[in-house]
Amino acid sequence: MKRLPIAEDVTGEEIDKDVRQELQSLPKTLAEDVAKNLVMVARLIDEDPEGAYGYSRVALRLASRVAAVREAAGFAAYANQKYSEALAEFRAARRMTGNVDLWPVMADCERGLGRPEKALDMAGAPDVHKLDKAGQVEMRLVAAGARRDMGQLDAAIVTLQSPELASNSVQPWTARLRYAYADALLAAGRVDEAREWFAKAVEADRDGSTDASDRLAELDGVEFVDALDDEEAEEISAESGSESEPKPESKSESKSEPEVAAAAGVEADVQAEDEDEAEAEQD
Repeated sequence: MKRLPIAEDVTGEEIDKDVRQELQSLPKTLAEDVAKNLVMVARLIDEDPEGAYGYSRVALRLASRVAAVREAAGFAAYANQKYSEALAEFRAARRMTGNVDLWPVMADCERGLGRPEKALDMAGAPDVHKLDKAGQVEMRLVAAGARRDMGQLDAAIVTLQSPELASNSVQPWTARLRYAYADALLAAGRVDEAREWFAKAVEADRDGSTDASDRLAELDGVEFVDALDDEEAEEISAESGSESEPKPESKSESKSEPEVAAAAGVEADVQAEDEDEAEAEQD
């Protein structure tokens, strides 16, 4: 496979120490190449998922026997909505490590494949009890999403009601949990409650991981316009000799959904791929 250009500032040393340790099983030069491609995957996954996917394919071709590479490939495929591919890669990584951390995103792949019932089965599996708190919250979000996929809005709302939702402490997952709850309430027509929880999501959303502020503004009837449109309108008004009404400045927030992360591409000759794809098709 054709190698892709690596950014000049990428050394490969940026990867997590656990991943670096995994790569020690490879020859030094090969390990360095794989590490650089994994760094590119992580760098591009949010802004350029397709680009990240391409780098993940290179890493996969170079080191398909490394669990971290299969995991990165899974996340890149997931980010590109290639759910069957992602599921196969996550399963491969899980077989290699025995780790349950990927369980929620695997369940979400089942949702992406149109199998919400399978996702709910996974939400009730013993593996969920092995997850840390963040993983359990993620699994709850996936289960609620599966309920909504099946048109069970009330059940989705109940699924999200938990000690983590009721807690006043702000954790990494708090904003997304409150947001999902508010969105489910709104879908069920419970507008006043939805507004309350969107406001709570805004309070917890310190890094702009949701568009809760925009959703809250919509419910309050506030309309935001693009700043460029503002300037153009003022220029037109000035040319016509009329004054224009002042408009609010544009406001945008990054929008993101539950968990997602790195990349995936599988060539026909990648070792163990046939086994993974066959397993995904059997499911």
